[in-house]
Amino acid sequence: MEVSIGMGVVGTIILALVSGFATGFFTMHLARENQRATQIMLEKMETIRLYSWDQVTDPTFIPPAFTSPYDPTAPAGEQGVSYFGTMVITNAPVSPGYADDMRMVIVTLNWRTGNLNRTRSFSSLISRDGLQNYVY
Repeated sequence: MEVSIGMGVVGTIILALVSGFATGFFTMHLARENQRATQIMLEKMETIRLYSWDQVTDPTFIPPAFTSPYDPTAPAGEQGVSYFGTMVITNAPVSPGYADDMRMVIVTLNWRTGNLNRTRSFSSLISRDGLQNYVY
């Protein structure tokens, strides 16, 4: 009787330990995917900030959709999750006096982790006399 109860306790502890490890690994996997999504959005925003004002306001210059892999340096077929993104450049929600000199850029990423659909979005304002005047 004592051995049966002892084995039941040990079995419960092992089951809890395995469940804890599985949850921890899945949580770290989600955190890594979130971090990569943040890196992709930041890369797109920093690229846009280096474009000239004419390039930013030209609707044909910046593609509205893109795809980016989790690991772009891995061989084809082993790059992991694919992030599907959109970039929208629209009028900035500012007073009319600044409206011609500002735009709002919205970068949105969608990806799938198992059966879980995930999305992240980032928006920023850029101006006519912003960073691109220092570069060009």
